Amino acid sequence: MRLIITGCEYSGTSTLAKNVAGWIEETLGPPIPQGMPPFHDHFAFPDIGHGDLTEEEYVQVNALSPKLKAMIQNHQIMYHLNDAFYADHDNIMVGFHIEDAVYGPLYYDYGHDGSRSAIGRNIENHIMEVARDTVLVLLKASPEAIAKRLKESPHPRGVLKEQDIEYVLARFDEEIAASTLRYRLTYDTTDMTPDETLAQFAKDIGPHLSESDRSRLLAHKALQG
Repeated sequence: MRLIITGCEYSGTSTLAKNVAGWIEETLGPPIPQGMPPFHDHFAFPDIGHGDLTEEEYVQVNALSPKLKAMIQNHQIMYHLNDAFYADHDNIMVGFHIEDAVYGPLYYDYGHDGSRSAIGRNIENHIMEVARDTVLVLLKASPEAIAKRLKESPHPRGVLKEQDIEYVLARFDEEIAASTLRYRLTYDTTDMTPDETLAQFAKDIGPHLSESDRSRLLAHKALQG
């Protein structure tokens, strides 16, 4: 299964990715290949690793120039698009190129000319060649709900600023509208719990399961007796 889960910070993207990874293992069996991270959530500065940077390194990453940040992001995205990596097994990307197109110009000072959106379309063209079954999942919530979550449970190295919430929500809508990926799911988590969001996803993803996913589903059911 290949998913790109994106949306404004505090809409629940990381939580859904974690829950979906667990659901995949329970429903389809262990991820392919085993031993890989269940999802990739490291496309927002300074969290560009799998949570394994020191505080000093986070400071160093934030201090990088816009040009260097753009170069790192290009490398990250292209590495995760490698055919052997992306096309051959389960993948859940959080944020990925959509998030980069929104946050790059606003918070990292690169891509003001719209180039990150153009790069995003090229990335999607490649995805359509190697993994046409990729599903784009957008999470959103009301500006009030996002602001409440930001105040009550701020992320340690969060990106979003309260004054930008409405703009950021609108930009994610624009990037999704411009996307060339054909399979899409959208959830408004304003009044949905994480469990409710996962349950709705489990219902909606059925038509988008690949032949490989369906075979795994049947095999896993048989093993469970």
